[in-house]
Amino acid sequence: MRNRILHYSSLNTDLASLLLRLIFGGMFIYYGYMKIDMFNQYASMFPDYLGLGHKPTYMLVTFFEFMGGILLVLGLQTRMAIVPIFIIMVVAYFVAHKNDTFIVKQIVFVYMLLSIVVFILGSGKFSMDRLLFRKKLN
Repeated sequence: MRNRILHYSSLNTDLASLLLRLIFGGMFIYYGYMKIDMFNQYASMFPDYLGLGHKPTYMLVTFFEFMGGILLVLGLQTRMAIVPIFIIMVVAYFVAHKNDTFIVKQIVFVYMLLSIVVFILGSGKFSMDRLLFRKKLN
């Protein structure tokens, strides 16, 4: 057992993918829910990066964070769900917080990089994707 822990190979990539999806998805469910809960206070002040207006942009970001988080937790269409979250994080880092110090935008940076890791890993063995699409892909 000691050799396995100290060995360079992965202990269990599918378990790591599950934990990452649960933590990452859970955080985006939380952020999306907070945006839903605070809709009346923040929607009119949200920056209009898409040229659609403050409220539609806020609604799109809220939808993709909340629903993307749910899809990540379930492991359902993981790679498709992470793409909008990655784009939101890129816009937040390079546009919304472009003049902020790194300490202010470091969580956005971490989420942006973790989005890439989730995309590469995919949903893994412990996911709805595997349950639903296992036979179709083989």
